[in-house]
Amino acid sequence: MFGVVELDFDRDVMERMGREVSARIAAHLASLSEMPACGDVEAAADCRAMDGRIPERGRPLEEILDRLFEDWIPRSFLTPGPGYLAYVPGGGLYPAALADFISSAVNRYTGVWRPAPMLVQLEAHVLDWLRDWMGFPEGTRGLLTSGGSLSNLSALVTAREEKLGPDIRKGTIYVSDQTHHCVAKAAKLAGVAGDRVRRIPSDEDFRMRVDELARAVVSDREAGLRPFLVVSSAGTTNTGAVDPLPEIQEFAGREGLWHHCDGAYGAFFHMVPGLKNLLEGLSEVDSLTLDPHKGLFLPYGTGALLVRDGEALRRTHAATADYLPDLPEEDLYDPSLFGPELSRPFRGLRIWLCVQLYGAERIRRTIAEKRELALYAAERIAAMDGLELQGPPQLSILAFRVSLPGGSPEEEDAATKELVRRVNEKNRVHISGCVARGRFLARLCILCHRTHRRNVDEALADLEASLP
Repeated sequence: MFGVVELDFDRDVMERMGREVSARIAAHLASLSEMPACGDVEAAADCRAMDGRIPERGRPLEEILDRLFEDWIPRSFLTPGPGYLAYVPGGGLYPAALADFISSAVNRYTGVWRPAPMLVQLEAHVLDWLRDWMGFPEGTRGLLTSGGSLSNLSALVTAREEKLGPDIRKGTIYVSDQTHHCVAKAAKLAGVAGDRVRRIPSDEDFRMRVDELARAVVSDREAGLRPFLVVSSAGTTNTGAVDPLPEIQEFAGREGLWHHCDGAYGAFFHMVPGLKNLLEGLSEVDSLTLDPHKGLFLPYGTGALLVRDGEALRRTHAATADYLPDLPEEDLYDPSLFGPELSRPFRGLRIWLCVQLYGAERIRRTIAEKRELALYAAERIAAMDGLELQGPPQLSILAFRVSLPGGSPEEEDAATKELVRRVNEKNRVHISGCVARGRFLARLCILCHRTHRRNVDEALADLEASLP
């Protein structure tokens, strides 16, 4: 027989533990600007040497926190730092951490409506905010996800169900040669084989060519296939390119295709009235992927999907069982009817609490600042001898490469890689590169809420000092 075992701590202990963790986090966040832009991530041998044994006896919290904050957390990209200009940053607003603490501690179940109706309604309000910011109509429904990959998957499955039904094998989808690789993965998971995914060439600005899209659709129909989906990008990962959304939407509507837009990186620029023109046509697409952990500066693992025809999303995902509580009335939101998850975290509190504390106007101004910084950086880079900007930034990503008089493409690519290495070696900022249409490009992505003019100036100074 086992005796009674308590896993709860008494109130004083819980309060002390909370203070210990909060103090560590506050100290960490307060020192971000002083940290190297990238920790020592050459850690394969150290990872293999980590003690992975299961502890039979508990250890003091302070000892555990020491190991986390002193040994392991520093050995990573400083993704929330002001000098992190690589890939697409996720800034991580502090109130979102408080929301996660509340959510995990109270541990309410929000997979269906009835167990926590007020909390699920809070998430419904968050989705309404996203809908309104993106200019979608009242009939829109959506869901909060772990990120763009799962949002794109749910969108593809919905389009497949609406446009193909059970006849999947003949279905073809269309992406550009700059589309994020998670879309092809989502297609595979949705039952659309790789030989039915068409990569449409992009133009000199890395935007999908609608004339090539039209040719591909005609060719597939003549071959007896069933084109059903085109996926555009509102800000590609490589260069921040925004596809010609109005033209794609007009074509998709005329040809009976579902138009899904991957706006994981760039869609939140649509929140800013003065920047909506950068994303013309976004409000007209059939479905839209959003990543609040990018454009709203939330922690990683905060994604969303909006579908213009909310009933299509419900038809694809709705399911119930005898053991589950009764469904709510039609005007109330039940997340289990609109997405694949039943057990899920209470994601909406992150967004809700941050918007409540900051207000939408302050968030809009922060987004606008990133666009202004990108334009400033582009002007400076364009004026540097030896660098060639790959067009003006369409949102807040700048792509550029080293230009060598008389140099071959291979030599310029090698020099650009070396430039990225030299800048990152200084460790004040962290930048990244990409391959676009066979050429290696350096890139800056200005999106972290902590990145300001002084950080961009440091990046520009290190670029200039690192040129060959």
